[in-house]
Amino acid sequence: MVAAVASLMLSACATHTRYVDPAADDGPVAMTLDYRDFERAADNAVQDLLSSGAVDNPSGERYIMAVSRITNDTMQRIDTDQLTKKIRVALLRSGKVVTTTAVGVDGAEDQMNQQARELRNNDEFDQSGVQQKGTLKAPDLSLSGKIIQRNHKVEDEQQVEYYFQLSLTDLKSGLAIWENETPIIKRGPNDTVAW
Repeated sequence: MVAAVASLMLSACATHTRYVDPAADDGPVAMTLDYRDFERAADNAVQDLLSSGAVDNPSGERYIMAVSRITNDTMQRIDTDQLTKKIRVALLRSGKVVTTTAVGVDGAEDQMNQQARELRNNDEFDQSGVQQKGTLKAPDLSLSGKIIQRNHKVEDEQQVEYYFQLSLTDLKSGLAIWENETPIIKRGPNDTVAW
């Protein structure tokens, strides 16, 4: 009986799980990277890229962009797709860029691009619906970058600096036609973990 009452009392005092509205989140800031940091870095990069004119195609058509490697040089285990997906979505919605999933540093992002083409000359499939040769579009541009972390001791606190560095390369010339760096700087107690 005592154990049941103690368990009830402890559960009544426990913090309950709740949803957080990203647009109105004024909760505590972590020293590590969180969704707000990726949102800020992606928004900054997209606004800078669109205002630079680098993706204004003189022909009026959309550029085709491939996503190259985004290197994680932080002490955290993060998925860099969290950054690139936000950028891709915003660029697609801008009407200026589409992203190919048929080409990538480690092979096609969407393996179905190749698998669907392996159906050619397979008697089990109606060939009128099979993708024909020469229909995939090659990329015009490549997005690459790096996320860097630097830790410093500042008086009685620690400062953690994150730098989101991005480059957009014209694949025809090999020249970087746009580059951006978004710093995210956080300062907090020394006992806060930054990895």
